[in-house]
Amino acid sequence: MDEEHPGAVDFAVAACRDEGRWELSLLPAEAALRLGTLERALAQLASEVGTVGLVSLDDDFFVLLRVSGAHVRILLSDVGAATESPLAMAILETLDLPVPDDDDPAQPAGDLSLLHDLGLSAQQLGAMCDDTELYPDEVLADVADRLGFGREFEDLLGVVSA
Repeated sequence: MDEEHPGAVDFAVAACRDEGRWELSLLPAEAALRLGTLERALAQLASEVGTVGLVSLDDDFFVLLRVSGAHVRILLSDVGAATESPLAMAILETLDLPVPDDDDPAQPAGDLSLLHDLGLSAQQLGAMCDDTELYPDEVLADVADRLGFGREFEDLLGVVSA
């Protein structure tokens, strides 16, 4: 794992809900390279349901966070990413999980139920993580759609990729 080249951030999006309406914003890529920085960036945004962070890295894995005050819930889509990404390694350390072996199957780590009260069950999110045919941006677009801000998410990312 190379601290100088921690992996490419495809995008980092913060989603906040106020009076039932979602507001999305892009976070700087640098904010998504370190777990503490990402948590602080999300904590600064007010949201009635906690701020949801959707981060795609290296077109290989994603991170979902939900920050409400000092309370942080995290999901890493693939524990194997910890062998290449300092962010993924920091998440495993926070969750007190061992680094997987290279021959371990891909599996998520963390709180699969972090979006349950917003309409996305742990079973649904787990199935989404298990679908190896989907890229992280596709999974996160599906998450955004199920939470009710799919159009805004796609519009925001359209600006990024243009």
